[in-house]
Amino acid sequence: MCIRSWYVIKMLKYTQNPKPDKSVKIYGRNLRISRKSSVIVCRALTGLNLDKGKGLLENLIAQKDSLDGKYYTNVVKEFSSLLTHAESSAEFKGLDTSRLFIHASAHKGFTFWRPRRFKFRRRKRKMTNIQLVLEQR
Repeated sequence: MCIRSWYVIKMLKYTQNPKPDKSVKIYGRNLRISRKSSVIVCRALTGLNLDKGKGLLENLIAQKDSLDGKYYTNVVKEFSSLLTHAESSAEFKGLDTSRLFIHASAHKGFTFWRPRRFKFRRRKRKMTNIQLVLEQR
């Protein structure tokens, strides 16, 4: 029992801890997206202004821009929904949305095996955890 409680505490730590009155934190847990693709999108988003980050995600969905020749559609849809929730939380907190900057990181979630179908062998499925921090500068 002790190991499990340590795991939960370890998993919920954020990579960046800014001042709570000047920031908003969002945690996307166990999302069915690729961790490799999530890391690439996180690197592209980190350090951008909120408006520029949302514009980049919209262009990736519309396939006007690409990252390394790919569009990462599933990952970008999850990130855009998380950014929308983070922006509404920032507005509720009274932060200026034009001065918010993004810090994003992706981490390994849990892994499970899907049951087999007929003669086919079972498949390994992986999950990803995403941390988004919007900080007012």
